[in-house]
Amino acid sequence: METILSGETKKIILGIPKGSLQENTIQFFKEAGFDIEVPERGYFLEINDPEIDCFLLRPQEIPKYIERGKLDLGISGDECILESGARVVEICDLKYAKQKIKKVRWVLAVSADSEIKSVKDLEGKIISTEMVNLVKNYLKKNKVKARVEFSWGTTEVKPPRFADAVVDLVETGTSFRMHNLRAIDTILTSSTKLIANKDAFKNKWKREKIKEISLLLQGALRGKESVILIMHIPGEKLKKILKMLPRLKSPSVRKITGQNWYEVKVCCREKENRELIPKLKRMGAEGLVEYPLIKLVL
Repeated sequence: METILSGETKKIILGIPKGSLQENTIQFFKEAGFDIEVPERGYFLEINDPEIDCFLLRPQEIPKYIERGKLDLGISGDECILESGARVVEICDLKYAKQKIKKVRWVLAVSADSEIKSVKDLEGKIISTEMVNLVKNYLKKNKVKARVEFSWGTTEVKPPRFADAVVDLVETGTSFRMHNLRAIDTILTSSTKLIANKDAFKNKWKREKIKEISLLLQGALRGKESVILIMHIPGEKLKKILKMLPRLKSPSVRKITGQNWYEVKVCCREKENRELIPKLKRMGAEGLVEYPLIKLVL
């Protein structure tokens, strides 16, 4: 049954992840229109929305706090949600990681010169990881019995002296190469998620506020990936060029007064433009201008 706030302060209690996701999260909120100030000490954050109370917490803790109703809304990774076993509502996939907009992998790895070639070779071995439950579930699916030890950090240095294998997060692969590790399997491809408490999402006011936050965050994410491209196209080449343009929405076309030329404006993925712009130039487009977007709400 839907609940409605009556006589109480209308607030969303929001959890922001501390640590590697913190900088990107705060930047995305800024681009979505929310300015968050992080104090030198403490975990209560200032945010320029009187309807949100904001706390800085470890991403591993956020799913459980959301499940228990201590938070209404928060951001955490798939691995933290699965590791905690928390029952939450997934609002949207924000797709960013520590360094860029991308998914990351939790990888099973061993020393490059190890005789271990697959998960089956880990029978009776020691595996070090921060995601103990995730790894235990993976081993159970593969019918392998191994000892899984919690790692307090610097997991990549453990093999071969302190563990036979590790399961660790890989974003670029640089750390694995530096520590002479060889990946033998990916146990999870993880993304950053906006998640909510089930009861909070049943509440009419909170649900609408959560949807608004999600809409703005996803708009900021699309804006990060997209650009506006403006060009002038001769009339005789207009149809041909319009057919080949990639677009998130239909392009805007305006005839230039007194000439057989058209100004075309299109929204497209930034990564496409390295090949697209030279191609457009060869096809007869002129005066190409690219500029970034802050937000794109579809």
